[in-house]
Amino acid sequence: MEPPLHRADFPVTERWIYLNHAGVAPLSAPAVEAMAGYARRAAAGGSLAVEGHGQRAEEVRRVAAELLGVPAADVALVKNTTEGLGFVANGLSWQPGDRVVVPDHEFPSTLYPWLALADLGVVVDLVPTAGAGRGLPTESFAAVIADGPPPKVVATSWVQFGRGWRSDLAALASVCHDAGALLCADVIQGLGVVPAELAAWGVDFAMADAHKWLLGPEGIGVLYVAGHRLDLLRPLEPGWNSVAHREQWDDRTLVWDDGARRLEGGSHNHAGLHAMGASLDLLATAGTAAVWGHVEHLCGRACAGLEAVGATVLSDRSASGRSGIVTFTVDGQDPTAIHARLLDHGIVTSPRGGGVRLSPHGYNTAEEIDALVAVVGQFGGGVAGGTAR
Repeated sequence: MEPPLHRADFPVTERWIYLNHAGVAPLSAPAVEAMAGYARRAAAGGSLAVEGHGQRAEEVRRVAAELLGVPAADVALVKNTTEGLGFVANGLSWQPGDRVVVPDHEFPSTLYPWLALADLGVVVDLVPTAGAGRGLPTESFAAVIADGPPPKVVATSWVQFGRGWRSDLAALASVCHDAGALLCADVIQGLGVVPAELAAWGVDFAMADAHKWLLGPEGIGVLYVAGHRLDLLRPLEPGWNSVAHREQWDDRTLVWDDGARRLEGGSHNHAGLHAMGASLDLLATAGTAAVWGHVEHLCGRACAGLEAVGATVLSDRSASGRSGIVTFTVDGQDPTAIHARLLDHGIVTSPRGGGVRLSPHGYNTAEEIDALVAVVGQFGGGVAGGTAR
C-alpha cells in the first residue's frame, strides 16, 4: 500500500522507523522550510516580515477548521492544548457544587484544569474504564452522569493516550446535552489521523496542538468553541487581537470579535503558525480519510504480527474504539526495556499505558511495522505462530 503522505517530506525516515506520533511527531520538510522562511524574513526585515501574516493566519485557521469539521469563525489559534483547556475551564462561570465528569486514566493535562477548580467548590467525578483496553463506552459516561446532580461539563480525550480508546463523540454529546451538560473534548490524539466532524457531532469545545498527529511544531494549536457557546466563555487574555476593530490602535473601546478569535489576545507564534500551516496543507492534500485508512491498515498489521510472536495487545481494536494507537506487552518483559531495545534497532516507540505504545502515521510502511514485530519476536514472550496470552 502506497503511503498517502510522501516519505520524502519526512527527513526522519532517513535514520529512524518513527512510530511515536502520539508523543511528539517529527517535523515535515515543508514545515521546517516554512518556519525557516519566516525566520529569514524576520531577520532581514523586522516589522516588514509581519506583512501578510494576517492573511496566512486566516488560511491556516480555515484549513484547521476543515480538519475539525467546524466553521472557521469558531476556531481560535492558541499555544497548546493545555491553554485551550484552560480557556474553557477558567472562562466558564462556576458555583459551589457544580460537577465535572472526566474519565479515569485520563491524560493529566485534561484532568488538572478541572481539579484546579476545587477552591470554587467544583466537584470532579471519574468514569471507570473497562477491560484491558481501558474502554470508555458511552454507557459508562451515562452511568456516572446520572449518579448525581447534572454535571456542568463532561471533559474527555477523544482518543485516550495510554491504550488508544476512541470515544464516540456524537453519542456522548447527545447524552451530555440530554443531561444539560457541555462536552469538552481534547482531540489531540485524533485530529490529523481520524476524520472529524465536531460540529455535526455536537461537541461544544475542542482543542489540540500541532506536535502530534498534525505533524507540526510545539507551541501552536487550535481551539474550537461552538458559536452558540462562545458567550459562555469570559476571554481570559484580552488584547488588541481580541476585538472587532483590531489594528485600529487609537480606538480603545472593548468590542469583542464576533468569533472565537476574541480568545486569542495578542500576537501569534508566527514561526509556529507558518510551520503548522505547512503540515496542515500536507494533510489536507492527502485527505484525512486516506491517512486514516492507511494507519488503520498498519495498526491491524501490527496487532496480527505482535500476537503471532506472543505479545499481548492491550488496545481495544473493535471498530467503535480503535484509533492510531496500539499498546502491547510481552510477558515477563519491562515495557521500558522493550522500548530501549527497539530504539537500539532504530525504531521509535514510547512506554505508555502499562506497555509499549506505537503510533504510525500516513508516511509509515508495512515493512516498518514488520521490522518492529521482528525485534519484539526476539524477546522471550512467545514464538512465531503463537497466540496472544
